[in-house]
Amino acid sequence: MASERWGKEGTEFCPNPESEMSLAVSLTLVRGLAGGVDLEAITDAAPGAKEGSRSPGESQGNEERRRAWRASRESRLQPLPSCEVCATPTPTPTPTPEEVRSWAQSFDKLMHSPAGRSVFREFLRTEYSEENMLFWLACEELKAEANQHVVDEKARLIYEDYVSILSPKEVSLDSRVREGINKKMQEPSAHTFDDAQLQIYTLMHRDSYPRFLSSPAYRALLLQGASQSSSEA
Repeated sequence: MASERWGKEGTEFCPNPESEMSLAVSLTLVRGLAGGVDLEAITDAAPGAKEGSRSPGESQGNEERRRAWRASRESRLQPLPSCEVCATPTPTPTPTPEEVRSWAQSFDKLMHSPAGRSVFREFLRTEYSEENMLFWLACEELKAEANQHVVDEKARLIYEDYVSILSPKEVSLDSRVREGINKKMQEPSAHTFDDAQLQIYTLMHRDSYPRFLSSPAYRALLLQGASQSSSEA
């Protein structure tokens, strides 16, 4: 039976040795499944796993679990895309020449255009700053969420992906904004990252946007639009 012991922080759950062994074997099996390891070899090597120490019912149950593990190995889970925030930008309709030209009028027009965001995101990727757009999009998605449970989970993921100093996709935020986020994360809301989103939006506007307008990619779109307009005339 499990026991409880009290410490300074409260109750600490302590499984008995047999439960600890079962938990260790289970964790080993899960890790083996994720890494493509031969799970039959793991189960055979586990303490108490030999046929001689099993009852007929246990052997049959283990064989059923092995068949399930084999089936699971053949169908690995793949990460699901999340709207515009997925790893690879989804194809967008070809923008009209007028729409392409409007992107040079203001950064707001570029960011309000799905095609504009897609093209700008590809440009940011060439500058190794795609995380700025990904963070901005994730914040937009969070602000549209009404379910508090979903808000809590999305806020946690945004923090881990773009705010944590341990993340490879960390965005550049000043200390004041970071401190504000840390306080708001105690009770996350759809607007937890508003200040950070505005700071990254301003950074993209002042830093990346002017270079985008001078980039070969945008110039090529302008020329393509001009050629299309001439052919139609």
